[in-house]
Amino acid sequence: MIDAEPVTGRIRPRQFHEAAGVEDWRVLGEGACTYFRTGSFAVGAAFAQALGGLPRCPDVDLRQDGVTVRLITLTPDYYGMTEQDVELARQISAIARDLGLTADPSAVRTVQVTVDALSIADVVPFWRALLGYQHRSGSPEDLIDPQGRGAPMYFQQMDEARPQRNRVHLDVWVPHDQAETRIAAALAAGGRLITAEHAPNHWVLADPEGNEACVGTCGAPLPGR
Repeated sequence: MIDAEPVTGRIRPRQFHEAAGVEDWRVLGEGACTYFRTGSFAVGAAFAQALGGLPRCPDVDLRQDGVTVRLITLTPDYYGMTEQDVELARQISAIARDLGLTADPSAVRTVQVTVDALSIADVVPFWRALLGYQHRSGSPEDLIDPQGRGAPMYFQQMDEARPQRNRVHLDVWVPHDQAETRIAAALAAGGRLITAEHAPNHWVLADPEGNEACVGTCGAPLPGR
């Protein structure tokens, strides 16, 4: 849901990670996320109900064995993290501890579909109509599911056609402390590293037939933090 109130206390992903009391959380491409193992749907439902008493409801994905929680501030002109999200993360973690739940931030990830386009203005309306998506706040290159369920789409400007490379690929956002493990698994499964030039922001990999994908992270803490 888009909040019409003006946004105060905007922060970068690294500032979120460096705040005290948010060790359970990792900022991914679509906000700060964590996963609480519950062991049963009933326990997860009780946890979700407890979150209903917070000043702002987070996005909650309730499953049989656990609950994924996401925090993101979404307004007509902003899509990102705020100091309010930091405080909300602390409150959610406290509720989980009171219920005896353990966080496993290594289990979270988000996926984005990226389309290389020669004319973004021509391509985006098609996908917006087809998917029933809407523009992300302040970014005509991004489309998001207004219900917060489907993978977002990003349209990347091309200067010229690249017939020998795929023009649609997945961006997989993982916790900053899980990136090397995820990349190693993909390489062991037959993939290859195209470039680490932009790491730790993202690495470009390819499957055995050359189809590319990116592994991205957000706001890794500075060394020694």
